[in-house]
Amino acid sequence: MTQYLISLYQPDGVVPPPEFLEPVMQKLGGLQEEMTSAGAWVFSGGLHQPDTATVVRPQEGGAALLTDGPYVEAKEHVGGFWVVRADDLDGGLRWARKVSDITGLPVEIRPFAFSTLP
Repeated sequence: MTQYLISLYQPDGVVPPPEFLEPVMQKLGGLQEEMTSAGAWVFSGGLHQPDTATVVRPQEGGAALLTDGPYVEAKEHVGGFWVVRADDLDGGLRWARKVSDITGLPVEIRPFAFSTLP
């Protein structure tokens, strides 16, 4: 089985109000249960806002340059992700569509080139 990364894209600067977010999170919890029951769920997580990010860039001599915030200015950022198992891209797309349907947000799905996860 191939493992796929499903990345959820959120608009920058938009934090949904609790009355919107709570039912979405409940539905995502149900989806995670469905993924787990199907043997598809490997790992998932939500991310803090991009202003909490630190970018690490290699420098000559083994040093690293640390920069606060995201590397590029963007209108969207990755807000969360799932790692799922699927027989093929069509199987992965079924999960990606469910995430997009529940959240109303765009998602990207991409196969891992290799993985150390079980």
